[in-house]
Amino acid sequence: MSFNSQGNNFPKRKMLYSLHKFNLSFSVITIFLFLCFGSLSFAQTKWVGTWSTAPQLVETQNNPPPPGLSNNTIRQIMKVSLGGDTIRVRFSNEFSTSPVTINEAHIAVSTGLDTIITSTDKTIFFNGSTEVTMEPGAAITSDPLQFEFDPLTTLAITTYFGGTSATVTGHPGSRTTSYILTGNHISDENFLGAVATDHWYVINTIDVLAPDSAAALAIIGNSITDGRGSGTNKQNRWPDELSVRLQQNPNTKLTAVLNEGIGGNCVLQQCLGPSALSRFGRDVLQQSGIRWLIILEGINDIGGSQGSGVGNDLIDAFTQMIHSAHTNGIFVYGATLLPMKGSFYYTEAHEVERQIVNNWIRSSGKFDAVIDLDLAMRDPTDTLSMLPAYDTGDHLHPNEAGHHAMAEAVDLNLFVGRDSLVYNDESISIYFETECATIGEDWDILSDIQASNTHYVTVKPGLQSITNPPADSSGYVIIPFSVDSAGNYSVFGRMNCPTYDDDSYWVKMDEGEFQMYNGLVTSGWEWKKFDDYMLTEGEHTLTIGYREDGAELDKICVSNFPYAPLGMGAEAVNLCNITGVEYKSELPTGYELKQNYPNPFNPSTTLSFVIGHKSFVSLKVFDILGNEIAKIVNEEKPAGEYEVAFNAAGLPSGVYFYSLKAGDYSDTKKLILLK
Repeated sequence: MSFNSQGNNFPKRKMLYSLHKFNLSFSVITIFLFLCFGSLSFAQTKWVGTWSTAPQLVETQNNPPPPGLSNNTIRQIMKVSLGGDTIRVRFSNEFSTSPVTINEAHIAVSTGLDTIITSTDKTIFFNGSTEVTMEPGAAITSDPLQFEFDPLTTLAITTYFGGTSATVTGHPGSRTTSYILTGNHISDENFLGAVATDHWYVINTIDVLAPDSAAALAIIGNSITDGRGSGTNKQNRWPDELSVRLQQNPNTKLTAVLNEGIGGNCVLQQCLGPSALSRFGRDVLQQSGIRWLIILEGINDIGGSQGSGVGNDLIDAFTQMIHSAHTNGIFVYGATLLPMKGSFYYTEAHEVERQIVNNWIRSSGKFDAVIDLDLAMRDPTDTLSMLPAYDTGDHLHPNEAGHHAMAEAVDLNLFVGRDSLVYNDESISIYFETECATIGEDWDILSDIQASNTHYVTVKPGLQSITNPPADSSGYVIIPFSVDSAGNYSVFGRMNCPTYDDDSYWVKMDEGEFQMYNGLVTSGWEWKKFDDYMLTEGEHTLTIGYREDGAELDKICVSNFPYAPLGMGAEAVNLCNITGVEYKSELPTGYELKQNYPNPFNPSTTLSFVIGHKSFVSLKVFDILGNEIAKIVNEEKPAGEYEVAFNAAGLPSGVYFYSLKAGDYSDTKKLILLK
C-alpha cells in the first residue's frame, strides 16, 4: 500500500531504527586515532542531554518576585547527570507573549546554593554574541562551549536580562532555589542579599558532547516525577536518585536522565502545563540522544474525571506515545500508577480506572518493559494504599524515602545491551501542510514558530458557519490524494483550538456529505482525529470547511494507523513557498484597549481591543460608582483584534467605564451615554 499526492508516489516503507550508525570513513579515523592515542571508548562524538526541565507558562502566583528579571540578574542551580568537556544550553521563550532579551549568560560549577567556583565561570555565546533576543514562542540554543565538569555536578547558570516578557516561560516546580539581584551581577562569586525563589525561569536543557555509547533516558510525568515530596535543594527526586544509581553502575554510567515531569500535568487535557500529548514532541522526541523513555502519567486524568472511560482513553494515548517513540528509535518502559487510597482523588470509580490502566501496562505487551511502581510502593496489608513509610501524608505523593524506593525499583539492566531498536512499522502515513493546499479566500495564512513549516490557516475573524457548512469553495481547504490499495484510513488534524467557542470544522471525504466535528479543544498545538474512512484504491479529495472562527489548523495526516501522530509528524508531501499566497505575516504582539466609537453614543457603541497572545479576556462595563453593569467578554481568546457591540438602551444618560483584563494587561477607559 502507498499514498500518492498530486501525482507523486510514496511506496510502502519498512523502517529500521538504530542509534548506532558507522561508516567506513569514521571507522578508518577511529582506528588511526586508536593506534596513536590508545582506547577511544570515551571519545566525544554526539550531543546527549545531561539535564532538562519541561517548560510551561508560569502562572501569575509563580512569576519572578520583585525586582523581577528585566534588567536584573538571576542565578539558577541544577544538577546534571553525565559529565563532559563541551556543552550547549537551550533557553526557552515558548510560552511568553513578548520578546525576552538575554544581555549575557554564564555557566559555572556551583559550590552549593548561590555560590560558584569563579575559576570555572564561562561566558555563553549565541552565534558568536553574548546577547540574544528570543521572540514569543521561540527558543535558542547556545554555541558549543568548552566547559569541563564531572557527572552529577551541580552547576549554576547566571543570566543578566534585558527586557523580559510579563508572561514568563519557566518551570514552577524546581524544588531548587534561584537567586535574583538588581542590576548586572553576571560574574559575582555569590549572590548575598539576593531575593530567593524556588522556581526556574527561561532555562530548558543542557546538552553535553558525549561518547557514541552514551544515551539519555527521558521520564515524562506529573508532580510525582517533578519531585513533589522530595527535599528542596536536595536534588533527591526519584529521577535524581535513579541517576545516582546509574552513575554508580559501571555498565550504565553513560546513561543520562532527563526529568520531564510537570506538577499537575495530565495526559489528555490541559490541567497544569501543556498536556503530555501536546508536549511529547518537544519534551521527548526533540531531546538530544534519547534512547529510552519512562511514562508515569495519568493519575491526574483519573482523579479529575467525572465518570468511567478515562482509563481506556489513557490506553489510547499511551499507544500513541509508544508508536511515536518507537518510530524514533526509542525504547518505552511503562510505569504503573501508584496507589492512591485515602487521597483526595480516591473513589471506587477512580480506582477501577487506575486498575484498568495498570492491568494494561502489565499485560498488553505494548511496552518494551514494565516498571511496577504500584507493587513497589503499596502497603502489603492494604494494596490499594501507599506504604505509610513512603507517604507524605496526602496518600498520593511519595516522601523522600518514597522517591528513593521508586528509584530502587527500576531494574538497571533495562539500560544495558539495548543499543538499538528494530521496529517494523507497517503503518503508512502521509502529511499535508494546510497553507500549501487549495485555500479559499475566506481563510488567512498566519505565522507561528511552533507550527509545522511555521505557518497555519484560520478562517478570517468574524466568519462562522455554525448550522451548515460554507456554501462554496471560498470557505474550504481542499487536499487531493490517492491510495494504491483499499482499506480503512484515519484523518487527523494538527490544530490549536483553545476554547469550546473555537474548536470545530466541517469535513467531508470525496462527494460525501459534510460532517460537523466539534469539541476539538486542545492545549496548545495538538493532533485531533476527524474520522475514519473506508477508501477505495485510487484518487480521493479531503475537504475541510470552517465552522467557528479562532480554530487554527496546521497540518493534516491521512494514515492507516488508528492513533494520532505526536509532535510535528513526518515532513509533508506538499511543502511550498507561500510567498505568492495572500499572507498575513504577523499577529499583534501587544495588548491595547481602544477608545469606543462613537463616543458619546446613543444607545449603541463599539468596543475594540487587541490581544497579543492567547489569553483569558475579561471586558466589563461599570457605572461611575464602580458597580458592574455588563459583562461583555469573559472567555479565552486567541491573539487578534476584536470589536464587540455594547447596547445601553436600558441605562440612563451618564458617564460609564469599560475595563479590559487579559493576562497581566489591564486598562480602563471612559464612555459617555447621551440620550
